[in-house]
Amino acid sequence: MEDREYSSESHTLERRDFIKTLGGGIFILFTVNDWPELAAQGRGGPSYPSDFNAYLKIAEDGKVTIYSGKIEMGQGIMTSLAQEAADELGVALESIEMIMGDTDLCPYDAGTYGSMSTRFFGPALRSAAAEAKAVLLDLASDQLKTPIKKLSVQNGAVLVTGDKKARLTFGQLAKGQKIARKLEGKAVTKSVAEFMIMGKSPRRLDAREKVTGKAQYAGDIRIPGMLYARIVRPPAHGARLKTVDTASASKVPGVIVVNEGGLVAVLHEDPEVAAKALETVKADWEVPAPAVDDATIYDYILKNFTQARESDKRGDLTQGEKLAASIFEHRYEAPYGAHAPIETHTAIARIENGRATVWIGTQGPFPNKQRIAETIGFAPSAVHVLTPYVGGGFGGKNPAPQAVEAARLAKITGKPVQVTFTRAEEFFYDTFRPAGVVKIKSGIDGAGKICLWDYNVYSSGSRSSEQFYDVPHNVLRAYGQGMGGESKVHPFATGPWRAPGALVNVFSRESQIDIMAAKVKLDPLEFRLNNTSDRRMRSVLEAAAEKFGWKKAASPSGRGYGIACGIDSETYVALILEISIDKASGRVKVKRVVAAQEMGIVINPDGARMQMEGCITMGLGYTLTEDVNFKGGDILTRSLSSYELPRFSWLPEIETILVKNDEIGPKGGGEPAIVPVGAAVANAIFDATGARIFRLPLTPDRVKQALKV
Repeated sequence: MEDREYSSESHTLERRDFIKTLGGGIFILFTVNDWPELAAQGRGGPSYPSDFNAYLKIAEDGKVTIYSGKIEMGQGIMTSLAQEAADELGVALESIEMIMGDTDLCPYDAGTYGSMSTRFFGPALRSAAAEAKAVLLDLASDQLKTPIKKLSVQNGAVLVTGDKKARLTFGQLAKGQKIARKLEGKAVTKSVAEFMIMGKSPRRLDAREKVTGKAQYAGDIRIPGMLYARIVRPPAHGARLKTVDTASASKVPGVIVVNEGGLVAVLHEDPEVAAKALETVKADWEVPAPAVDDATIYDYILKNFTQARESDKRGDLTQGEKLAASIFEHRYEAPYGAHAPIETHTAIARIENGRATVWIGTQGPFPNKQRIAETIGFAPSAVHVLTPYVGGGFGGKNPAPQAVEAARLAKITGKPVQVTFTRAEEFFYDTFRPAGVVKIKSGIDGAGKICLWDYNVYSSGSRSSEQFYDVPHNVLRAYGQGMGGESKVHPFATGPWRAPGALVNVFSRESQIDIMAAKVKLDPLEFRLNNTSDRRMRSVLEAAAEKFGWKKAASPSGRGYGIACGIDSETYVALILEISIDKASGRVKVKRVVAAQEMGIVINPDGARMQMEGCITMGLGYTLTEDVNFKGGDILTRSLSSYELPRFSWLPEIETILVKNDEIGPKGGGEPAIVPVGAAVANAIFDATGARIFRLPLTPDRVKQALKV
């Protein structure tokens, strides 16, 4: 019997109580401090500075449960993480239960973002499972009076080699036990050759619930007596409420009106009644004069982002210019982008007996638990956040302002409250991908080698701008971090958006590469291969070209072929596509896409391919149509009719290739394939027509304008 204590801190006592609450069995626990990769990514937040980051439990009935602060928002980690644990433990995948995003049961996690779950959380989870197996083998060795070297694990049981009758199930071994072990990282995990479940594509654990409609999202939660809230919203960011008249709303039968601390809301048991009551509220606002709009934002950015962070500096730029036979200077631009998830921000809050329970569609249950506690004046331990399935996040559901509003209203009214953003509210309160500008000065020598690369990115951050081409004289300057830290510059909130910053960086770099290739009349693929010795990048370029059936030709060739490549989340990806253009309308049709991705060990091949297909589909949106129109703090784009997302009718034939590389651990898969889409399409337009477009999205109007030049 083991019940170890590892710290005298109060939160550790809470965790020990947690284990007692869950009953007997075998627990493996690990902390962020034991795993530098997790700690470096912001794990272990303010409430639990050295909190256990994950639990693996084998119950007395043999049931295996993984408790993780990660959440499932369609990316498939519920299944892939379970695969890792099941394979290392030696149990069937179906025997794993995943408890995710429950702040009472799961350990602290800063959030699900950045394609980090498999990269950073996976290795620790695999080690925990291997540690649990070691505990089981120790127990079995004692009970069977057999050396561990003669034991093996198979399908949830420990077997004795050569003795078919000698067998103990995990349930039998865990029964009567109360073992809690802190993971020391000494257990040996499986090699790729030993994988039985990893590397395969089983049916997703959430598939049946989602296909049958049984899956619950935050908006599906119903609580007796629950009120639906509609809130008075400003006409523009930065607007100040001068006066408000709620008298008419108060006369609607059953409506509760709240006007407290700047929060003005009407609530009713019927959401339609609440919506109609909101229409009767009269509010007078003071709206600041707009300082910028969607036409002037790029010059505004260059004027306001003046502090640079320099990196990847090598050689001497002056020397690079002297070596250059040709110099190229261009400016690239990308607008703000909305996340536009299917599920708008939603939360339900209930307060009973001095404790708040909040169901939220969020990527960050623990940070939002802290915000809620601070706002309503509760201790963090008195706030319980549960995360149902999340209907798309893409970085936009890290903050959950609707949850704070629901909790405030629940406290004021004494009743459960649901706050669900309308589509217009979703667009208005979105943390938009920041608009960005990139200025590049590059040069090639007489042999067609890149000798100069002076790269400057403003506002959107430097992600995926790392230099993998062989450039002797190179520098990267990032003006602003691109993650919402410059709130005083942008007219509204900005934040992560699937591979934040990478879209404009890869669009800019890979467009510039094609421009240089065209100058020396070299095939774009050949030019890239001539200028990079990066083995991983060469592998994806060559794999994509072979699958596509690429034939050498300098652009513009008239074929409408485009190529682009990039690195994101430590994963390498190359994209080759074919387009057609209706020159009369300017509309671009992507006909075929071949994507090659090298992401180290692949845990779930079908899951990886689906992520690639989703990235490419979403990438067509930011590339061809998605643009946020605004005037100062007034968001003019507030519906899906004015923010055109990709449609099924747009979709090209998509072919994906997973380039094998089992020499390195699993890398990120949720974002890489989206980053080269814009550049590949822009390069294809140039190849088809000789017209170059320097601003995203590549709308019909911009295409027609470029064709006239």
